[in-house]
Amino acid sequence: MDSLITAAARALAAGDPLGALKRVSLRDDAPALALRGIAMAQLGDLVRARALVRRAARAFGPKEAMARARCIVAEAEIALASRDLGWPAKSLDAARATLEAHGDRVNAAHARYLEIRRLLLIGRLDETERTLAELDPSPLPPALRTIHELIAAGIAMRRLRTKEARAALARAGHAARLARIPALTSEVESASRVLDTPAARLISSGEVRPLLLAEVEVVLSSKALIVDACRHAVRHARTVISLATRPVLFALARAMGEAWPGDVPRDVLVARAFGGKLADESHRARLRVEVGRLRRVLGTLAGVTATKRGFALMPRRGRKVLVLAWPSEIDEEHAAVLAFLSDGESWSSSALALALGASQRTVQRALDSLAAAGKVQPFGRGRARRWTAPPVPSFATTLLLPALLPG
Repeated sequence: MDSLITAAARALAAGDPLGALKRVSLRDDAPALALRGIAMAQLGDLVRARALVRRAARAFGPKEAMARARCIVAEAEIALASRDLGWPAKSLDAARATLEAHGDRVNAAHARYLEIRRLLLIGRLDETERTLAELDPSPLPPALRTIHELIAAGIAMRRLRTKEARAALARAGHAARLARIPALTSEVESASRVLDTPAARLISSGEVRPLLLAEVEVVLSSKALIVDACRHAVRHARTVISLATRPVLFALARAMGEAWPGDVPRDVLVARAFGGKLADESHRARLRVEVGRLRRVLGTLAGVTATKRGFALMPRRGRKVLVLAWPSEIDEEHAAVLAFLSDGESWSSSALALALGASQRTVQRALDSLAAAGKVQPFGRGRARRWTAPPVPSFATTLLLPALLPG
C-alpha cells in the first residue's frame, strides 16, 4: 500500500475526511475509491458514498477478498446511516466471516456491531441484547468500545433501565475521549441528553406534567393502573392489555383515564371514539356496545361504570389511574411515525414499516396524512423517496420505540 493511501486511511480513522480526500480525491484505483467513499459518508453525502464504495468493490481483483469484504461492511454502514434497513444481512455476515478468516478481527467486529445496531433500530431487543452479550469489547480499539457501550445504553433506555443506561454512557464517553474522534464524542453526548430530556407526559386527575425517562420508569413500576398512550395499552404491574389494534376501545380508555376519578359525558366519548360531533341515538347505541367490549377486555384490571351523564373508569382495589402520553408536540394518531422521523435522518416507508412492525401500506397512509398536514417532507421519487421531519426540541425520541401503529 502506498504512502498516500496509508495517510488517507489514518485520516479517516481519526475522523478527518477532508484530510483523506486531499490525498486520494484525484485517484480512481480501488483503494482510493473505497477511501473516498468512506470520506463522503463521514461528510454526509451518503448517495455518493455508496456509489464509490460499490465501484471500489467491483474494482478489487478476485484475489482481494478481504478488500471486497471491507467494502461490503462500509456499504452496510452507509445503508444503516441512510436508514436503508432492507440491505442483505447475509452479505454482511459473509463479509464478516471473510474478515475473520483473514485475521481482520477489528473490521469483523465492526460488521457484527452493524448487525446489532440494525436489530436495535427495528426493536428486536431480545436478539440485540443476546448478540451483544456474546461480544467482548475489551481487546477492541476505543472507537468500537464506544459503539459497544452506546448499544448497551440504547438497550437499557428502551428497557427503561436508566441507571444501566447512565453507566453505559459513562463508559462510552470515556472510550470516545480515548478515540479522539469528534463525531463519536458528539454521538455520545447526544445519547446522554436523552436521559435529561422530557420523554413523555403524565396526566393524573386533570393535571399534566412532563416526565424524564427515569420518571417514566418509576411510573411504570408503580401500583397504579396506567393507560399507556405511547404503546396503546392498559397496564398494571406485569399485566399488559394491548389495544393497539382496537383504536376505538383505546380512545375510550384514554378519555376515561384522563377524566378519572370523574366521568366523561357520552357526547365527549362519541367524539373521541367515533369522531362524531353530535351524539344521536345510533351513536349512543354504538357507544354502549363498545363500552361493553372495553369492560370485557379490561377484565380484572378495571371496570367501566355508567353514570347519569356518561361513563367512568373504575380500577380494582382502589388503584390510582395515570395516563402516560407522548409529548404534546407529537401526541397525535401517527405519533410513532413522527417519533422515528424526528431523529433528523431520512427514512424510506419500507424502513419505517420494518421498524414499526406495521405494513408498508399503513405507514404510507400515515406519511401521506402527515405530509398533508405539513409535518413531514418527502424528497426523491420511487424507491429513492425518503421522508424527513424537523427534529422535535426537548423530546427524547428513544422513549418507548418502537411502538405499534394504531389500526
